[in-house]
Formats: sequence, C-alpha cells, structure tokens
Amino acid sequence: MKRTLGVCYYPEHWPQDKWASDAAQMVATGLTWVRIGEFGWSRMEPSPETFTWDWLDHAIEVLGGAGLKVILGTPTATPPRWMIDKHPDMLAVDAEGRPRKFGSRRHYDFSHLGYRDECRRIARLMGERYGANPHIAAWQIDNEYDCHDTTLSYSDAARRGFQDWLAQKYQSTDALNRAWGNVFWSMEYDSFDQIDLPNLTVTEPNHPHQLAFRRYSSDQVVAFNKVQADVLRRHTKAPLIHNYMGRITTFDHWKVGQDLDIASWDSYPIGFLSDRLEGSPAFKHAFLRQGHPDMQAFHHDLYRAVGKGRMWVMEQQPGPVNWAPYNPAPLPGMARLWAWEAFAHGAETVCYFRWRQAPFAQEQMHAGLLRPDSAPAPALDEARQVADEIETLAEVGTAPSPAALVFDYESAWAWDAQPQGADFEMFRLAFAAYCALRRAGLNVDILPPETADLSAYRLVMAPGIMKLSDPMREALASFKGIALIGPRTDTKTDELSIPTPLGPNLPGADISVSLTESMPPDDAIALEGGGTFAHWFEHLEGSAEVHVRTTAGHPAIMGTAHLRYLAGWPDDATFDQIIADACGELDLKTQQLPDGLRIRDTATHRFVFNYANHPTDWHGTTIPAAGVHWEPLS
Repeated sequence: MKRTLGVCYYPEHWPQDKWASDAAQMVATGLTWVRIGEFGWSRMEPSPETFTWDWLDHAIEVLGGAGLKVILGTPTATPPRWMIDKHPDMLAVDAEGRPRKFGSRRHYDFSHLGYRDECRRIARLMGERYGANPHIAAWQIDNEYDCHDTTLSYSDAARRGFQDWLAQKYQSTDALNRAWGNVFWSMEYDSFDQIDLPNLTVTEPNHPHQLAFRRYSSDQVVAFNKVQADVLRRHTKAPLIHNYMGRITTFDHWKVGQDLDIASWDSYPIGFLSDRLEGSPAFKHAFLRQGHPDMQAFHHDLYRAVGKGRMWVMEQQPGPVNWAPYNPAPLPGMARLWAWEAFAHGAETVCYFRWRQAPFAQEQMHAGLLRPDSAPAPALDEARQVADEIETLAEVGTAPSPAALVFDYESAWAWDAQPQGADFEMFRLAFAAYCALRRAGLNVDILPPETADLSAYRLVMAPGIMKLSDPMREALASFKGIALIGPRTDTKTDELSIPTPLGPNLPGADISVSLTESMPPDDAIALEGGGTFAHWFEHLEGSAEVHVRTTAGHPAIMGTAHLRYLAGWPDDATFDQIIADACGELDLKTQQLPDGLRIRDTATHRFVFNYANHPTDWHGTTIPAAGVHWEPLS
C-alpha cells in the first residue's frame, strides 16, 4: 500500500467560493485525503430535526471532484446548544461535583443514554445520506476521546449506570463487599443503590471501588463508540477510524479498537513535550522545537497494534500549537521528519492539522499549512517535499520486531488508584522501558495484556502489569527468549488486593515480593556493578537465581534463564545496561546511538531520524538537525 498524506479542513469556516481553490491547492501539494465534518453538528442540524445538508453535500462534491478522498467525521464531540436544552443533564460533572458547561467542546457524559441515542441518530442519518457516496473513503467516529479529561464523570447518569454495572458484575452486595474488602472501615453495603461514586470522600476512597469505577467508565467509552460503529456498518463499507491521543490511559484503547478498522492518533510532539511529559529543564530545552525523540514512536507502535496492523496519524502538528503552556515553532524540517517517522513505523496516512489557520475562536493561534491570509506557512513546503519523496521511495512496509513491550490500561487505572508513591505512574514506567529499547536501536512492538503467543520475539518487557492474564502467563511459560518482568508486575489480584501466595506468581520461578518501598526523587537504591533503581523497590524472596544484587545484598533481578523479575525501576543508564546485557545473551545486535538519534528498520530500508538540534554523524553520513536519512537494508 502506497503511503499518503492528508489534511484536516473545515469548509464551514470559509466562504464557499474558497473551497474549489483550496481543494486544487491541496492536490497540487500532493495531498490525497481531507478530513471534514467532525465539529459541524450545528451546521448540519441547526435546530432539532431541522437539517441543512446542502453545504456538506457541496463540500464533499467539491473536494471529491478535485480528486481528494474524504474522511467524514461524525460530529458528536461538539453537540449544539439546543442539545443541552433538550438534555440538560447530559453535561459531565467533575470530581468536585461541578457540572461542565457549554461553550467549548466535548461537553457530554459518556454515561448519558439519551445523548448516546442522539449520537446513534446523527450517525444513522449521515450513514444513510453519505454511506454510498464514492468520495467518502473513510469515517472518523467522534474526536479525541478523553480530550480535556472527559472520560470520568461524577454525574447522576454515571452513578445510576455504575450501580447497574456493579449489580451485573457482582450479582450480590455480599460478593462485592468480599471482593472490595469492605469490612475495613465499616464500608459494607446492603444494596447496590447505596453505592456512590468514588469522589468527595473524607480521605481516599477504597482502591477497588476506584478501580471498578475506572473499568465502568472505560466500558462507557467502548459502548459509546460501538453505537456509532454499528450503525455506520449498515450503510458503508469504508473503514471506520477514531483519532486517539498521546499519553491517554483513562479508557481501554484495545477494546475500543475492536469495533474499528484503523487506529489513528493526533501527534503534537512539541505540545506533548511541554504539556504532558516529564524531563529535566536541560532535556526539555534540548528538544524544545523537536519534541521527545521517543514519544511519537511509542504511539505509532501502540496504535499500530490497537488498529490490528492499520495505523494513521489523523492530526500532525505543522507549527506552533495553541494549547500547551508554551508554544514554540518546530525546527525547519520537523514536519517532514515526523511524517517519515510515522511512515517508517507503519502509518498508512499522515494528515496535517490543519489546512488554513483559523483567524477566530479558541484555536486561532494554532498554525496550519496556510496562514490565516492564505499565504503558505512553513510546513506547506515540507508537506510537498514528503509527497514528492513518497513518489520516489518504494513501498517500505514494516519489519519484524525482535523486542516487545506489554502495555495494559487496567494497570494504569490500578496504579492511579493506588500509586503508593507520588511519582509512580504506569505510562511513565512503560515509556521508560520503551525508550531504553529505542536507545538500543531496536524495533519494538507493543502488545495487549491478553497476548497468548510471544514466539515472534526474543526480548519481552512487561513492567507494571497489575495481574498477568492467563494467556500471557502461558505464553511466558514457553517463551524461549528473555522476558524482563516488573517492577510491580503480577503483585495484585483483579480486585487490587495482595494475593496469597504473594506475587509475582511467575511460571517456573520461585519469587515473591515481601516488602515494597517507594522512594523520593533524591533517593535511590544502588546496584552491584553500578546503576540504580529509583522511585520504587521491592524486597524479593525465593529460591530463583539472583542475577543482580543491590550493594546492600538484596536481590535486584531474580528469576530463570528466560524469565526474570526486576525488583525496581531502573534509571535510564541502568535500563540501558539491563537491555544491553540481555541482548548480549541473546546475540541480538544493538546500536550505540548518539543523543537524539533514532533508527527504525522497515522491510526494505533503515531510517535514521535526528531529533537533535545540531548535525549528527551516522556511520560517515552527516545528518542535519531535524534531518531524515534512509538507506536500503543489505
């Protein structure tokens, strides 16, 4: 499949006499796809049951007639004002009990069944009208689930839905009380309608109560998405897509992806570095105009897996954004680098956000491929360059990965409920492991927690998995490579309590966690031979072989030849050494990459990406700052 480029466009923002020239310029730039419609409900249905489809009909005809493939979005992320009058209780409620108001976007509650029916209705009407339209080549359902912290709602609708969900899951309050340990602090319930949402309690709510609410809330996102997917399936054969986001763990993307054909995500590298990634001031300064060198790759690999092998970037940052604390411009070349990195990780399509910068409303400071006056913005030429390069570079495909990382959303919820350390977070731990694999120059696949076959891999990492699934446990029992498990893996039950026997209950490895420490940032556990564990350390017992000890003599890495448990959270240099040692045992070649340089092997080429803000030498080739280099694999 040939890689393609696209752009996000809002015909309702511009006079109709601009549409044809915009479409012609998109085609001239080398763009194939155009996404429209995802915020246009008030123009489709300005009042209940009063429809004005003519503008959308015309936009689709103009764009499609110019040769563009249209991605049509369902507009359910921005319900119009009249919807609030019709369903005044559809607004989400924050953890402090305050309703979230109309006046921006994503102003709905996933638990509100009346609004869910409205979404089914608009998706059905759009499917009936456009499902067979030859210009509609894909559909996007809603937009950016959980953007602005909208998965969790503490509304009456959520409370009622949660109580019903609990009754279905546990069948009796006696079973629920036992599962949650509600004898503690006299928290036992006599009926399901006594159970409230886990907010506004005097001190922290019971951890399994919080975890149950997170599971319930995730299920509502899955159900909300499925309602629209099911109705669209009846009217179109075009693929269904959702555009996920970076570092969002509040709902189970694996489960949402089961009802879709393609997983896409919205890539804003510079915004993410400023807004949602940890890092020292020096690190953030070094990558201020490029973004974290592993953040984009992590999500490409994650969403390639969520999409069952099919991944797009639905929104690619072209210039400064408007929403981060600080919004610098990318270095020249980054809009090209980010696109090629996505393609090297298996993206079929990269769509830039947006075509023309809006001169009004909340996102007017967000750059596009054109300035508000329609003059070219810097990224336009880079998009054109990528389009030209696609024509000359043969289909690169994807290549097998020797390494894999297990990533589990339920574990993220568990450690949010019970962090046991102010800086313990599932994403941070998993991302640290992923970055170590990338610094070693390895291709990485990201796997769901129910994975039943690991035979394609030589090195597997499973950090912070609350409880290993039965399929994963069986896969680990027969694994012939090296699996690095932990820290904090398989140390809890499904209900977030300590198991008996103590975890981790790894196949063939006598190991148990007898005591757990979390450490402040100014403390660490030193290891024999160098290196440290930070944030987290577990005291291990058992008869399994000790591979590494702390300087105090405690086991730090313990297990069998194939299955090893990490008792702590390695710092970056220690992670690098652990990966290097494991790869040495496996005779798996690694790279010593300069800071900011990353590689990705495809079926035919090795791609080298320079995230550094200075030129970097790579085997005799000087790669400029924000530069991309590729060479055929021998």
